[in-house]
Amino acid sequence: VVRSLDAAHAWQAHDGAARAAVLEAAADALESRRDALWTVMAHEAGKTLGEADPEVSEAVDLARYYAERARALERVDGARFEPARVTVVTPPWNFPVAIPIGGALAALAAGSAVVLKPAPATPVCAEVAAEAVHEALAAAGLPSALLQVVRTDEGDVGRRLVTHPDVDAVVLTGSLETARLFAGWRPEARLLAETSGKNAIVVTPAADLDLAVADVVRSAFGHAGQKCSAASLVIAVGSVATSPRFRRQLVDAVRSVRVGWAEDPGATMGPLVEPPTGKLLRALTTLEPGESWLVEPRCLDPSRRLWSPGVREGVAPGSFFHVTECFGPVLGLMSARSTEEAVALQNATPYGLTGGIHSLDDAEVDAWLAAVEVGNAYVNRGITGAVVRRQPFGGWKASVVGPGAKAGGPDYVAQLGTWWPDGEPARLAAPPPRVVALLDALRPVLAGPDSDADDAWVRRAAGSDAAAWSEELGRGEDPVALSAESNVLRRLPVPALAVRAGAGARLAEVVRLLAAAELVGVPVSLSLDPAVAVALPAVHDDAALAARRRLVACGLRVETPAQAADRVRRGGGPRRLRLAGTSDGLAAAAVAAGVTVLAGPVLAAGRRELLTVLREQTVSRTRHRFGHLPPGSALPPA
Repeated sequence: VVRSLDAAHAWQAHDGAARAAVLEAAADALESRRDALWTVMAHEAGKTLGEADPEVSEAVDLARYYAERARALERVDGARFEPARVTVVTPPWNFPVAIPIGGALAALAAGSAVVLKPAPATPVCAEVAAEAVHEALAAAGLPSALLQVVRTDEGDVGRRLVTHPDVDAVVLTGSLETARLFAGWRPEARLLAETSGKNAIVVTPAADLDLAVADVVRSAFGHAGQKCSAASLVIAVGSVATSPRFRRQLVDAVRSVRVGWAEDPGATMGPLVEPPTGKLLRALTTLEPGESWLVEPRCLDPSRRLWSPGVREGVAPGSFFHVTECFGPVLGLMSARSTEEAVALQNATPYGLTGGIHSLDDAEVDAWLAAVEVGNAYVNRGITGAVVRRQPFGGWKASVVGPGAKAGGPDYVAQLGTWWPDGEPARLAAPPPRVVALLDALRPVLAGPDSDADDAWVRRAAGSDAAAWSEELGRGEDPVALSAESNVLRRLPVPALAVRAGAGARLAEVVRLLAAAELVGVPVSLSLDPAVAVALPAVHDDAALAARRRLVACGLRVETPAQAADRVRRGGGPRRLRLAGTSDGLAAAAVAAGVTVLAGPVLAAGRRELLTVLREQTVSRTRHRFGHLPPGSALPPA
């Protein structure tokens, strides 16, 4: 960490364009090592060529895209970025090149030095990828200590890395249990974690069953089901649940999967990284009450790493297999009487990573998209294989810890540091009447010698919000605009937001946050430290009374830090909390309750602060049928 910190000082002196040039050189160096990366992925992770080759492409794409985002850090109206000094990246073994090097490249793009701790099962994959970055650093005259690879486990050394006081950020891809462990070690650390998933594909009577089966099998058994995005459940709606054709095709497709070691070019499914234990072993060998094997998995060799894929039917709502991530080549079949019931089953797990629907009924698809609780939603296609920029990747609910910007998306790099006010935002738009009404009603809250300046600051922030919302954040964006497939990144309101104004917070910051929530329609619960609440004006006229009532409507509580922490620890409130000022004990309480705390300065810059009340969702939708585009569509010119 000391070497990283020394290297970080020189790196942070480079502007975004200079950092981008290094990342683009790293992309070329990664591409030149494609054969070597294939080889180590086959050796360490058992990846078939069909799985390994796209992963190298993903690593290259991440390098080029994060280079672009490094430049964008310097183009935010009214805010200035300060990178984390040192970032620890702790990846999993299932994507042993793209995830570790992607996390490292994001941190480097931000201006941070990196300590990369590869998964113990796949260290060489990370080391070969890191060599490419070292080549690019050396060509630019920069020290290799900007990216250090450290082989260790999650024991004492790993814990020391995560908890080191000079480490400003930790990037984790792994289980929810690991994320909670890391957060408990150091509650105040900035933890960005993509965690577990229990992902389902809904198949309705309006589906093309041939395509649905092909996508289900590809999504369930690619890399032996060892993907956090893998389809673990298929929910058959209405007549599909009893359709002999659907069952026959599903059985035939699963039994036709060719299992083999990575060196077999004909293998379509490779081995498990290690012999199954715990939840996966139970899923492969033990049926729950009411279940039966539609296709029973079999262990194929003495190493217990080669297994044929399995399908269990009769999975009951709330059962072990319905809600538990098992991470291997076994698929559960559930049934639902309606699409609404299917979505309810899909949403009933703690996780919200990926999900899909197969239906040719546009109204049915639109209703599903309005209700499904996943970060990546897929329509009439498989639910794995997210492509950088086209389908930024990351989940909702217990599938994410931290701010939640998606990997391979426009705001991922911007999470790896702190945003500070930088003058007043210049790009403004007229806020909608409901926001203006809120600001007018809360004007008496801004009493005191700086009331006019505070009111002007709050209204300028609301104007910045309105501009960011109308120009970008409130619109779905398809950055690639393919003819055959739409890929829209949209920002949707979080279900609820807790606002805590702790020591040092200003009432103007509280009003500013309430205005952001009002703009997008997010309900707020409000907690004020007594030192902040004392600045509230006395109720001496109708305007002051109306302002107090607006705060009470937000569930206003006046709480000491201990009281606020205790309430958060007990749970039951929003899973996202915006903290203004400081509040002792809140971070540790939030870890225990699974609450994400967003701290740092409250910004007038709408492009940054408005993300507090939003979460990202990627919607990827196939637009063609067997290569035929819908009427009115046209291929781009050659």
